[in-house]
Amino acid sequence: MPYMAQSQTPRGARQRGGPRVRFSELTPAVLRFCDGGRVPGNLQLISITGGLLGLSKPVRPFSVVKLMFIAPTGPVLGTAKMLNPVNWGLQPFRFVSLCDGDYSKLQAAIQASVEKAARDERQSRRDHLQIEKSRSW
Repeated sequence: MPYMAQSQTPRGARQRGGPRVRFSELTPAVLRFCDGGRVPGNLQLISITGGLLGLSKPVRPFSVVKLMFIAPTGPVLGTAKMLNPVNWGLQPFRFVSLCDGDYSKLQAAIQASVEKAARDERQSRRDHLQIEKSRSW
């Protein structure tokens, strides 16, 4: 059963999409248009509701495309609506639909990324405390 993005947010209000993460590895992505055209890019940020793509040039805002990328948990294929570009090389998108399996893979990859960031932050704090303890004043 496909997951359909909900648009119950009042018009003009910003929908909260959960945590936004940057995967630790470079994440190539491909946009496929209904006419068969393809545009490569790189995933910059991702959330369960959408993300930000690095593209060589922007695509037409509000285009509906198939978006494919390999998350750390496996390949994800969804339908996305491209939004107005931030600049020439960065363009946000919003998921229109994701199949259950792709939604689950994306959710798991985002959760793993959030947990890794939290572990890294705790380790950084421990390292900092250790350095502070060993300083001679």
